[in-house]
Formats: sequence, C-alpha cells, structure tokens
Amino acid sequence: MKRLIAATLFTALMAGTAFADTTLKLVEVITSPERTETLKSIVSKFESANPGTKVEIVSLPWSDAFQKFATMVSAGDVPDVIEMPDTWLSLYANNGMLESLEPYLKEWEYTKDLSARTLELGRDVKDTAYMLPYGFYLRAMFYNKKLLEQAGVTEPPKTLEAFAEASKKVSAIPGKYGYCLRGGPGGLNGWVMFGASMAGSNSFFNEDGTSTFDSPGWIKGLTYVVDLYKNGYAPKDSVNWGFNEIVAGFYSGTCAFLDQDPDALIAIAQRMKAEDFGVMTMPKGPDGKTFPTIGFAGWSMMASSANKDLSWKLISTLEGPEGNIEWNKKTGALPALTTAEKDPFYQSEQFKGWFAELADTNAVPTTMPTYLEEFAFFKDSLVIKTSQEALLGDITPEELGKQWADYMTKAQKKFLASK
Repeated sequence: MKRLIAATLFTALMAGTAFADTTLKLVEVITSPERTETLKSIVSKFESANPGTKVEIVSLPWSDAFQKFATMVSAGDVPDVIEMPDTWLSLYANNGMLESLEPYLKEWEYTKDLSARTLELGRDVKDTAYMLPYGFYLRAMFYNKKLLEQAGVTEPPKTLEAFAEASKKVSAIPGKYGYCLRGGPGGLNGWVMFGASMAGSNSFFNEDGTSTFDSPGWIKGLTYVVDLYKNGYAPKDSVNWGFNEIVAGFYSGTCAFLDQDPDALIAIAQRMKAEDFGVMTMPKGPDGKTFPTIGFAGWSMMASSANKDLSWKLISTLEGPEGNIEWNKKTGALPALTTAEKDPFYQSEQFKGWFAELADTNAVPTTMPTYLEEFAFFKDSLVIKTSQEALLGDITPEELGKQWADYMTKAQKKFLASK
C-alpha cells in the first residue's frame, strides 16, 4: 500500500512538473511597432513548439534603453534573453553577465550556415560567442531625387565638398533642408563617418593608445558636421532627432539626404515611390575614401538564466533560417545566414546601394571600438550631451574632440594594460 501511495505521489509530482508553465523573459531594445509585432510572431511559433513555455517580451525604447536596462539589471530584474547591441556587448560580457553560446553552436545544425563575419563579430569579446548577431547595419546615403532636381543639383554628390554644396542649394528652398542630422540618440555614427572621411583614416587610436578624436583631420570632420547645422543645412530641431525623426524627415520631404542603414528602407519604401529616391555610397573625403559604419545586433543569453537550454531554443528559433529571414525583412538588416542572402527580398533594386558600397574598395566598412567596456556609456550618454553642446555653440569642435579623446584614451590605455 505504501508503495502504491508513493508511486501515486511521484506520478502526480512528475505530472505537475511536466505541465507547469515556464516563463522566459525576453528584452528587446531596438524597438518599433513593426519590430515588436514581428518578434511576437516568431515567439508564438517557439511557444507552439514548446508547450507550457511562455515568453514575456519587454520592449524598451532605444532612446533610453541603455539606462533602463542597466536599472533593470541592478534591481535584479534580469531577463533570460536580450537583444544585444554591438555597443553593449563588451560591457556585459566582460562583467560575466552573459552566457557563452559556444557549447550550443557546436551542436546547432545551422552553425555552418552562419557567415564568417557573423561568427567573427559575435566572438568580439574574448573570442567567445557571447552574442549571436542576427544581421548587420551598413550606413549608406539616401537621397531625394525630386528635391535635388528642384534645387538644381544635377547628380547625387560623391564628395563631402559636393555634399555640402548640394545641401546648401536644397536649404535655399523655403521649408527644405539638405541633411537629416541625427543630433540625439544614436548620433555617433554620423560624426564618425564624416570625421574619418575628412581625416582619411578610420583609426580611433594611435599605437600608444591615445585617441585620434582630437587630431587635425578628425577636428575638420567634427567642424564639418557642426557647420552643416550652423549654416542652416539641417533643421533646427534636428539637434534632438533620433532614428524615427530623421527617417520621417526624409520621407516627408523635409530633408534631401539621410545617412542610414537598410532598416530605414522599410518605412521609406512604404511612403515614397521607388523612383523618387535612391541609395548611394557615402560621400568621400579629400583622400577619395569614405568610411561607412557597420554595426550589428543579436541575441544574448544572460548568465543568470535559470532555463539556459530553453533560452537557447528561443535564440535558435529567432536565429534559424525561418526566424532570421522573417526578422530581417522587418528590421532591414543584412542577413547573418549565407543562404538568406539568396532570398528575393535582397535581390531587389532597393538594396543595390548597399551592395555597391560593399564592392567599392574606397568605401571602408568601419566598426566601432565596442570591445571597450566604457564604449556603451560613451556612445549613449557622453556623445549625445557633448555633441549637442557643440551644435548649439556652447563648446567648439576642438573642445568636443578633446573631451572625446580624453575619455577614449583612458579607456584604450586601460584595455591595453589588461592584455
């Protein structure tokens, strides 16, 4: 009898365990309504394939995601899976907060389909895959054909000198401007591209670890951006613009030029006719080179997750062929899987600008120094504050470059000393 009772209790306990709901928390940080709906769609397939598992999605607006996620973590509200931007990877990986995905990649059937660049960048910290990139964001220049024609600009500007002149002509039209400046969150890329192109080099540091941000070439580039704003070639309120504002500024016809990744193409293509805009290689500097930034984001597992195997299943669903293609069609990122590149979506006319830029030997894709723990704060806090001060004339471009150089020099020398 005792054996029967014990067996009955054991069976009941096991049944309760089998049918108990497990909840995973997933945080997305590069958000938009379209992205969130796509994420929910992919997650629903994961939930269907894993009965009893629910995924709670937390969407943080990108403008203050860095601070909000840091607050969550410090309060012990740590998710299982997070959408990890390249600029945060070093900070969280070096602090032991991310789980290595290497054991899972060894067994995953689609690891062989990941591009070499995907694995290289995912292993940016300690040569360990603390993140699995889902795609890449390469900057190129959108241009409004109708506005250029109206301003008397006969061809898209191929150099920085021609870009400033074209912006001047467009800005002479009442209510129109040349450049959709991103003066708020996420603005560092523009400053870096113009700065590096004017300097003729995308080296952020000298061999001794000192930053190049205060070098004469970079100061010329920083001054170039400040002058675009001060001369009225960008809207006054663009000093505070983030992603949504600059994209809206372009498709509304307010600005003729927008430097952005393929993710902006989604909203633009919905609101503009294909024949009314184009995408070209970023304008080149005095040395005939340009340095478009290439960024990435992906999925990471938090080391504190109590459900690591299940969390990997969620990541593999998001990153697998079906999920990755569905996701990138909505985010506009260049795909992480080699087979995805053959999808008709990427063969369309609208992507030619980025592939032409990739093929141009004088257009050098530039990655940010995301290996530095201090870079996330630099990009998402210090740069925004100081660059806005420069645009408004509170500090000079020289002072801007010096503040950036002082901060980054300390970070780089600390990194070199730790090696």
